Amino acid sequence: MRPTTRQRIRLSGGTELSFITAGDATKPAVLLLHGSPSSARMFREVVPELSQAAYVIAPDLPGFGESEVLQSPSFPAFGEAISELLERLSIGPRYIYLHDYGAPAGFHIAMQAPERVLGLIVQNGNAHRTGLGPQWDATQAYWSQPTPENEAAATAHLTFEGTRDTYISGAPPDVVARMSPEVWEEDWRVMNLPGRMDTQRALIRDYGNYVGRFEAIADYLARRQPPAVLIWGRHDPFFDLAEVLSWMQDLPRMEAHVLDAGHKLLETHAAAAVPLMLDFIGRTQQESERTRQ
Repeated sequence: MRPTTRQRIRLSGGTELSFITAGDATKPAVLLLHGSPSSARMFREVVPELSQAAYVIAPDLPGFGESEVLQSPSFPAFGEAISELLERLSIGPRYIYLHDYGAPAGFHIAMQAPERVLGLIVQNGNAHRTGLGPQWDATQAYWSQPTPENEAAATAHLTFEGTRDTYISGAPPDVVARMSPEVWEEDWRVMNLPGRMDTQRALIRDYGNYVGRFEAIADYLARRQPPAVLIWGRHDPFFDLAEVLSWMQDLPRMEAHVLDAGHKLLETHAAAAVPLMLDFIGRTQQESERTRQ
């Protein structure tokens, strides 16, 4: 296993981006995109394993982890920031890990350069309205009527308890018992740094624009049919289990695995997820080599 390296770059817009790399840069790249309120730390148990087969890049999205905030946070802006990182690292073909808030940024990157997408690894990442269960009612009301009252309801989860619930809500007690409170305590510490709550509020608002792009995303998936593997925590209260079927309908050749986990699947099921990802990377690389022969 190659060592994990934490690096930083100053983007052209002035924001400093922190990211982790591991593995051999001559191997296929895997871009790991975390969700909210996490950071690249979310991948701490999978990066060393994945680095045996791939060159791993795991950025802290702007305003998360050790990355600075953007002046105008949005998912397209996140996508542009990570695209600039990939260009600076001279990354060509890549696998993209789509999870939670990482999905909107990841789709922006994928749809800008579809010919560079080796495959998608989908882990509790939403791309269909079927994923928006009852917990999204207040947020959807805010998108359609952005009044102060609706904004307060849509952002009410930006508390310590809400941060914790991102990890434990909906999960069975024995699954929750496998998680360390230190993880969400660190997330909450970071969320209270200057500018971070503003980023959180901006992304809640902008997620409505991402939902508005679902039709374009469906067209991208239908036309390109990227290789994909889905690894889903079945106890996710934020993205409905019906989302799994929507993904499978869009990508009929996609392999899907539903695990006994919550939204933050890697906190408890990294050991189960890693072999699935390694098998997917190895299999698609073999198929690509056969196609080139």
